[in-house]
Amino acid sequence: MKEAIHPQYQESVVKCGCGNTFTTRSTVPEIKIDICNVCHPFFTGKLKFVDTAGRIEKFKTKFGTSGYASLKKKKAAQSSEES
Repeated sequence: MKEAIHPQYQESVVKCGCGNTFTTRSTVPEIKIDICNVCHPFFTGKLKFVDTAGRIEKFKTKFGTSGYASLKKKKAAQSSEES
């Protein structure tokens, strides 16, 4: 193996959004995750709604009550105006 080209392999702390932390080995000193085995619904047996970074709100603002068909109509109207 060549010298001085490989990243430093060190102990790293993994921090979950639920507050759980554990150590592992990695090339980065700290890893942040959203879900771990302590809070994941599969391991806990409890049904839990997980919304990562407001994806549902983003979807609702994009498509809202108008739906996908009206979005296609708007794009078609814009492309016909440009031609």
